Amino acid sequence: MPSDSTLRIVWIYPDLLSTYGDQGNALVLEQRARRRGINAEIVHVRSADPVPETGDIYLIGGGEDRPQILAAERLRRDGGLHRAIARGASMLAVCAGYQIMGSTFGGEEGQPVDGIGLLDISSSRGPARAVGELVAEVDTALNLPTLTGFENHMGITHLGPGVKPLSQVVTGVGNGNGFEGCYAGHVVGTYLHGPALARNPALADLLLSWSVGELAPLDDRWYEALRNERLAAVLPG
Repeated sequence: MPSDSTLRIVWIYPDLLSTYGDQGNALVLEQRARRRGINAEIVHVRSADPVPETGDIYLIGGGEDRPQILAAERLRRDGGLHRAIARGASMLAVCAGYQIMGSTFGGEEGQPVDGIGLLDISSSRGPARAVGELVAEVDTALNLPTLTGFENHMGITHLGPGVKPLSQVVTGVGNGNGFEGCYAGHVVGTYLHGPALARNPALADLLLSWSVGELAPLDDRWYEALRNERLAAVLPG
């Protein structure tokens, strides 16, 4: 549990990176924490502000090429996110934000742009845009159910030895190599929109547990019914 008994959820650069409702990830974490009696607050950090080092869970979303480049430049100069992760904070990075976490990603003309090196990955432009529903089976070490979401990106992401694939693609594109996303320690990267944590509350709970410890269960029967309908509509057969 955070030392001041308030869970701080830090939403990074909503003015640059917040497409497809990614900011909803912060709302999901806040509400699932409060349903368990955990005090939580969302801290919005705009691109002109320093990234605080005292957060518990950090979130960054997707965006267009130019805002992605600006976000990477500012995060490199700031250094606060690196220091927060080094002291044990957790993070979920989505789409453009996921690519930024690596060593390089494709710029406006496909040229390599420096990322922030928080994850051992590199990204480049793929041959075609990946658009549509994405379903993937999670690494069994994380003990999570099948992930679902929406992807819309041109990226191909290559994983280095310092990370593990988050999941294996059942339908969709993901990283472009049969896998979707990656994780290392308490940092998760993914191409899933939706927002990701609204469609995958078990992933939200994993992030929460990394900050506060074991969680009381919640009644998610309504979600499970919706989830089963969605998977039946997307998966072949």
